[in-house]
Amino acid sequence: MNSRAIRYFSFLLLNMNDRQALHDYLSGAPFADYQNSMYFDRFLQWKMLERQPITKDTFRQYRVLGKGGFGEVCACQVRATGKMYACKKLEKKRIKKRKGEAMALNEKQILEKVNSRFVVSLAYAYETKDALCLVLTIMNGGDLKFHIYNMGTPGFEKERVQFYAAEICCGLEHLHRESIVYRDLKPENILLDDNGHIRISDLGLAIKVPDGEQIRGRVGTVGYMAPEVINNERYSMSPDWWGLGCLIYEMTAGRSPFRARKERVKREEVEKRVQEEEEEYSDKFSEDTKAICRMLLAKDPKQRFGCQADGAAGVKAHPFFKNINFKRLEAGILEPSFVPDPRAVYCKDVLDIEQFSTVKGVNLDQTDNDFYSKFATGSVSIPWQNEVRSCAKIPAAANIITWHFFQIPQ
Repeated sequence: MNSRAIRYFSFLLLNMNDRQALHDYLSGAPFADYQNSMYFDRFLQWKMLERQPITKDTFRQYRVLGKGGFGEVCACQVRATGKMYACKKLEKKRIKKRKGEAMALNEKQILEKVNSRFVVSLAYAYETKDALCLVLTIMNGGDLKFHIYNMGTPGFEKERVQFYAAEICCGLEHLHRESIVYRDLKPENILLDDNGHIRISDLGLAIKVPDGEQIRGRVGTVGYMAPEVINNERYSMSPDWWGLGCLIYEMTAGRSPFRARKERVKREEVEKRVQEEEEEYSDKFSEDTKAICRMLLAKDPKQRFGCQADGAAGVKAHPFFKNINFKRLEAGILEPSFVPDPRAVYCKDVLDIEQFSTVKGVNLDQTDNDFYSKFATGSVSIPWQNEVRSCAKIPAAANIITWHFFQIPQ
């Protein structure tokens, strides 16, 4: 590339609003030069490696971490790189019995679209004889429910509530940017990693909202569902901001806003409280914590914080977050107020995790195989590339990657 071209290219980079001109220029001589270079050959070789078939033999399987709606979640490790993940298994017969095909495929496709440090990432999707498997970011620090209720006095100090709420807010912002409403915000679905950062998990109820439209769906968890969801009204992103209000309240008070922990109460009673009663605030709430909860827990979604034109930006500007530097937070360089102890186990004993019963009377046929082929698509580009890049820094892992690389037909 000559000096004139470099100057023009630099000018285009500085004026990114002229995207078409940049595209037109790069698709000409620069791309032709790239195609004739060793870098393009290397790129094609790595893409071939990325697209190798993924099977159960790609991984080592370890202990059960928990269970989802259709099967167990266990720890697993990629044999070639040593990278650890969580494998969410969806039993084929259980999916068919519950008519959960659309829900399972929807979760997989949404996970593929989202690339956020505040939402669990999908790295691989494959199938075995009995299950469909989602290989996800492993989060060893436990979930928020465990930390709220099993680490001493229920609830957190304000600094910790602010940090988690800020990261959840960023996760919701990233989902909403893709027109995805999450719809199941609750402590069990917020997971901590080894360093104390959180990610939103379990996107089984998430759905993409068509541009300019609203959807209807009475889904979620009792006590965390927004009034408009309970009333089966149309909505877009409003249920997620209600959920954030519930979480900030629960992290502060050590109980959910509309039901005391372990309180035996019918679903209808909880829903009536959500629709009609105002939440109560103890002296654990500072004025700005109380204010943001009230704004997020507004019964009318039109009046609810986060549902106006400024969306997440308005929420992040609230005085409750005055000590949070969101640029540093989104860059992953803001230190958490709590870091999990690597020697501790922040989850139930494996013996306490209930086992699934055997599914009987369900037969799989060719139409099921057509669905499985849409699901089991192998590796996902960005997480796979991040895995290879991070593991290639370790000499032993780099040797294994290189060995696998040269098994590819040249």
